[in-house]
Amino acid sequence: MTFPKNFLWGGATAANQFEGGYDKGGRGLSSLDMVTNGSINELRQITRSTISDKYYPNRKASDFYHHYKEDIALLAEMGIMIFRMSISWSRIFPKGIENTPNEEGLKFYDNVFDELKKYNIEPLVTISHFDIPLNLVEKYNGWASSEVIDLYLKYCEIIFKRYKNKVNYWITFNEINAGVTGVSSYQGLGIRNEGTISYSDVEDDPQIRLQALHYQFVAAAKAVVMGHEINPNFKIGCMIGSSICYPYTCHPKDIIHAQERNQLYNYYCADVQVRGEYPYYAKRIWDNENVSLHITKNDEEILKKGKADFLAISYYATMCVSATQTGESALANLNLDTLRNPYLEKTDWDWVIDPDGLRFTLNEMYARYQIPLMVVENGLSAYDVLDENMEIHDPYRVEYFKAHIRAMNEAIEDGVDLRAYTTWAPIDLVSAITGEMKKRYGFIYVDFDDYGNGTGKRYKKDSYYWYKKVIASNGESLD
Repeated sequence: MTFPKNFLWGGATAANQFEGGYDKGGRGLSSLDMVTNGSINELRQITRSTISDKYYPNRKASDFYHHYKEDIALLAEMGIMIFRMSISWSRIFPKGIENTPNEEGLKFYDNVFDELKKYNIEPLVTISHFDIPLNLVEKYNGWASSEVIDLYLKYCEIIFKRYKNKVNYWITFNEINAGVTGVSSYQGLGIRNEGTISYSDVEDDPQIRLQALHYQFVAAAKAVVMGHEINPNFKIGCMIGSSICYPYTCHPKDIIHAQERNQLYNYYCADVQVRGEYPYYAKRIWDNENVSLHITKNDEEILKKGKADFLAISYYATMCVSATQTGESALANLNLDTLRNPYLEKTDWDWVIDPDGLRFTLNEMYARYQIPLMVVENGLSAYDVLDENMEIHDPYRVEYFKAHIRAMNEAIEDGVDLRAYTTWAPIDLVSAITGEMKKRYGFIYVDFDDYGNGTGKRYKKDSYYWYKKVIASNGESLD
C-alpha cells in the first residue's frame, strides 16, 4: 500500500445526528429537531409541534454536547488525524435572523476546536450539514427564498472570523446534490408543505427545488470568496453524495440512461461548484423538469469567482439503472429509479457493497475536475451487539473497510490526488434516513437505543483497534 506520507486518516460526523443538546446553551430549534424516529418499514414524520408519544432522535443523538472531551480523547487514542464535524447553524443564530450571534454557542465550538488542537487533530468543518434553523423553514420555506443567502453568509462570516486560526478546512454544504432530486427536499433545502407529513413525502415542486439549489450554489460561491478574504489559507470545498450509476445491461438505451443519471445525480452540482458554471446538459434537465431558473448576471460572475478548492464526496454504494428493465431497488429508502446489481452483496440495510465502485468513482471525479479529492463519508451500517463481556465483535466492518481502503490505494496508484479519508462515522450516531441508533456505523459503540434509552457510555469495538493499526501504518497494515 502506498498512501502519501501526508495522507489524512479520520472520521466524520454531523451535528444534527451526533451533537444533541438541542435545548442547551441558547441553541434554537433546527429543521431536523422536528423529525420523529422510525424504522426501515415505518415512515418518519415531520411535525411543526412536538407530539408527546413521538421521539425526536436528533434532539439527543449521541450527546456529543456533553461527551465531547471523552469522545475526542477516544478519537485521539485511535490516532485520528482529521475530524469532520459540522456546526449547528441554530446554535450560532437560534432563529437564523438575529443581528448578534449566540455567544454560548460560539464558545462551545471554541472548546471543541481547542480540545481537538490539544491532540493535534485537524478539524474539517461542514458549515451546513442538512441543518437549518427551523424559523427559516417556517418564515422563508428554507432555501426556496433568496433571502436565506444573506443569512447564511452572515453565519459564515461569524464562524470564519471566530475560528480563522482554529479551522483550515471547510465544506460549504453537505451532499448538496441531495437537492437535485425530490428525495431530500426537506433535509437538504428546508422545503416543506403544511401539516404533519412523512419525511420522504414532502410535496415536490421542481421549479422551487432547483431554484433553491441555485441559491445554495450562489451562497456557497460567495462563502468561498468571503472565506479567502478573511483567511487566504482557508481551503473551502464542496461536497456531493456520490452514487455512480452503471447501466443494468449493455442495451444502448441503458447506456444512455446511465449517462443521463450520472449527469443528474453526480455531476450537475459538482460541475457548477468546481467549474464555476452550469454544464451544457443543464438546459435539458430544466426542460425535462419544466422549470425556468432565475439566474442573474451577478450570479454567473460569483459562481466563476467562488469555485471550490477541493471536491469532497461521500461514498456508500453504486447503482444500476435501466431504460429497459425493472427489478429490486439498489438503495432502500430512497425513491430513485435504481436497480440492485446482482453481482454485489448487501448490507443489513439493503445497500450494495461495491469497493471497486469507489476506485471507479475517484477516477471519474479526478479525470473530470483535476482538483484534490477527499472521501469524507464511507462506512458500513450493521446491527452491532454489546455482549455479556461488554465487547463488540464486528469483523464484517473490518472486511468492509479493508476492501474500500484497498480501492482508494488503487485509485492513488492510478494517479488520483486523494488527500483524506474520514469514515462515517467513528462513533455511533443517529441514521439520517431512518432515525435509528441501531443502524450503527462506528468504531465506538454508544449505549443508546432508538428511543434514547441507555447509559450513553462509549465502548470500543474490535474495529477500533484495527483502524488504529491502519492509521499508525499509513494504510500498510490491513490485517
